[in-house]
Amino acid sequence: MSPADGPVVGILVGSESDRERMQPAVDELEARGIPHELEVRSAHRDPDAVAEYARSARERGIRVLIAGAGLAAALPGAIAAQTDLPVIGVPLRSRMSVLDGLDALLSIVQMPPGVPVATVGVDNAKNAASLAARILGS
Repeated sequence: MSPADGPVVGILVGSESDRERMQPAVDELEARGIPHELEVRSAHRDPDAVAEYARSARERGIRVLIAGAGLAAALPGAIAAQTDLPVIGVPLRSRMSVLDGLDALLSIVQMPPGVPVATVGVDNAKNAASLAARILGS
């Protein structure tokens, strides 16, 4: 498959348990006919795999990355540190969080200068896909 035939949006989650909450992004991209892929890669358990994915995304035809993450929510920033592609972070609620997703939201929003991550509302994967579609159209 050539990059032109492959996905243009890459969706990453840090654990299999996050897949269900990111499904609205998948559904929105499918409804719009935007080719995509969803991968499970943890910024904490396998940071090298996250870095490799982010560094190789452009050459594989990916143009926008969406990352769903809860608690410390390191995944979107870890991706943004390894690529110049647009990264959209989706803060996710976690049963282990005492802040109901606010911890993830603040972690994703507060990236250091030079490591930009666009951020949507807590558990709002559909808006991440809508933003990705707008980025692709611009």
